[in-house]
Amino acid sequence: MNQVRPDQSLQQFQSGVAAMYGLADDRHYSIFDLLTQLQRFTMRVLKGIRKGDDEKLRTNLLISCTWLMAIANRLHINVEDQVWERFPALCSYCGLAPCKCKKIHPEKRAEIKHDHSQRPANIKGFQEMFRSVYPPESRTLLDAGVHLAEETGEVSEAIHNFLGQHLQKQFDEIEKEIADYVSCLFGVANSASIDIAPALHDMFKDGCHVCHRTPCTCTFSEVTAFRS
Repeated sequence: MNQVRPDQSLQQFQSGVAAMYGLADDRHYSIFDLLTQLQRFTMRVLKGIRKGDDEKLRTNLLISCTWLMAIANRLHINVEDQVWERFPALCSYCGLAPCKCKKIHPEKRAEIKHDHSQRPANIKGFQEMFRSVYPPESRTLLDAGVHLAEETGEVSEAIHNFLGQHLQKQFDEIEKEIADYVSCLFGVANSASIDIAPALHDMFKDGCHVCHRTPCTCTFSEVTAFRS
């Protein structure tokens, strides 16, 4: 049985998603189906924010994370490597921590040097890193949610562009947008005071959070009908 540990790394969680959902995803879903599910549950995150429903926000944020990992698995993208490449404990745009974009309004992305000794070892470390780079006090939860929704659209756009022409530069853009989505997911979690690592452990410690099996045995119709 798959065990999602509270001290796991992003890569270990991505592998756990492959063990739980890879078989069902490969049999039941096209890449466009996976994108639809990512969009669907991300929008339900926003609904939780709008309604002030903390449980709806938390549950759908965690489910959105699994669909993003499913997309990355389908495309053979290592999410943790891409997140670190894009956000080496610094803002990906101004190159500072905490981010000063709103204050200095940089016209182009800074050249960022990676100090690999600062790379977080686990999900908790990445959440703390993003809290330092993008302090939740600097924006509202609603703003964080809107940014997450924006990045959902950019992930979708990047994948559609790549599948149209299959250019390497388009694939590189997918990797960047997935990293941006992860940064915003942690941003929402920090603004909503959700500790992602133990929350993922609680939801997936017995395998799929619905059928409690690894691999998941939920049918396409059951997933389509699922509401949280």
